[in-house]
Amino acid sequence: MNEYGVKNTMQVPRLMKIVVNCGMGEALADKKVIEKMSAQLAVITGQKPQLRRAKKAISTFKLRAGDAVGLRVTLRGKRMRDFLAKFVGIALPRVRDFRGIPINGFDGAGNYTLGVKEHTIFSELEYSMVDKVRGFEVTFVTSAKTDEHGRLLLTKLGLPFAKKE
Repeated sequence: MNEYGVKNTMQVPRLMKIVVNCGMGEALADKKVIEKMSAQLAVITGQKPQLRRAKKAISTFKLRAGDAVGLRVTLRGKRMRDFLAKFVGIALPRVRDFRGIPINGFDGAGNYTLGVKEHTIFSELEYSMVDKVRGFEVTFVTSAKTDEHGRLLLTKLGLPFAKKE
């Protein structure tokens, strides 16, 4: 409250939810890819992913409306806090050549999106489960009104942002 300069505790920004999104274009050729990645995301997040389907048909990508193209998990409450602690404390230190997460992932409304290139940084995954290294996006949705407030909130929660040069 002191850093924001607000008097009401309800005005202090808080983390609302964490959304893990994994788009898989290769699922059009092989349907088993969705099942494998769904099992892996369930182990990582502790919650079964929701199947995302294409809204429109795009002929150049051989995509029909209704085809399965990705997975999404929305975490709230205790699972969100557990995932955040696991992400910051265990997964991020395992990233190769890690020098902090980039600061340019804010959307203008205080929400932050981070792309993870390898899902194998999570220690819960057994290497026998992993058939191919895939990436996904992690979005931190906050109640902050500006990017500065969102960055301060996420810094206080433990996200290691890269230093400005």
